[in-house]
Amino acid sequence: MIKRVKVAVVGVGNNTSALVQGLALYRDSGSLVGIRRPVIDGLGVGDIDVVAAFATSPEKIGRDLTEAIFLPPNNFPRLNCDLPSAGVPVTKGLVDATGVDRVAAALAGAEVLLYSAPSGRPKTARAYAEAARTAGVAFINTTADPISREPRVMSGFEAAGLPLLGDDLASQFGTSVVHNALLRLLRERGLTLVSSYQVNLGGTEDFRNLVENPNTKKQSKLNALPDADKVEVAPLGYLPHLRSQKVAHLNIEAQGWGETTLSLDVKLAVDDPSGAAGVNIDLIRIAAGALRSRHGGHPEQATSLFKSPPGTPV
Repeated sequence: MIKRVKVAVVGVGNNTSALVQGLALYRDSGSLVGIRRPVIDGLGVGDIDVVAAFATSPEKIGRDLTEAIFLPPNNFPRLNCDLPSAGVPVTKGLVDATGVDRVAAALAGAEVLLYSAPSGRPKTARAYAEAARTAGVAFINTTADPISREPRVMSGFEAAGLPLLGDDLASQFGTSVVHNALLRLLRERGLTLVSSYQVNLGGTEDFRNLVENPNTKKQSKLNALPDADKVEVAPLGYLPHLRSQKVAHLNIEAQGWGETTLSLDVKLAVDDPSGAAGVNIDLIRIAAGALRSRHGGHPEQATSLFKSPPGTPV
């Protein structure tokens, strides 16, 4: 029988809500709707248990995980599934490097630490990565903060034989994925890109945080695109009434044979946390497989699931 993966999560926001609820739904229903890879390294979608959770919101600390994921400002909807108590109380998380040893001790028994806190807090992200390395746990950085792109951090994980996956999640069907595909199609068909832009609007706390703390998010989005020197990424817009929805607008201006013009406008509306969970489910299994095989560093099969994998600009 396959050994189930024990996962710890940092951040009890919408992305964690989508993941926890989705695990219950797929485990109970056996559905494959929205699943990219039913099995990875022998692990199915239901072969994952969340065993620890960390957050900084006072309202969530001490609550059972399955209760905390529904507390404001979370706004991901309830899925149609039974969600019994997880028996996992939310633990006070880190705000700086103080407390690394405490978190490392709390990771006992876990194999993977999924860092799903808001972007824009690189010192905190590095502190959690250090806690994971200390505890002998694989680390997944879903934020735009550079962790896998920090050579000293990566070399520490490689030396310890531990997987380090990152940076900045490429959502299952998000703006960057669609934009990348369209720009590559342009190249493949022999057209010349003149200019392009993308605008992203959303209503989750992550959007609100990124509007206030953009940091490396713009560069990370450009890392995910070909011909990035001809692409503009507008500042993110926070619109609370969109709730967990993200609305993106893409424009492409190009020239074809005889220098004739082509103009393409696309609108994408998608549930942002679902897009994250649809990729996190693969990353967790990839990380666990690499850990069990004692392959340290960044697994090659995880590269396409991030906007800014190792080697891309910070």
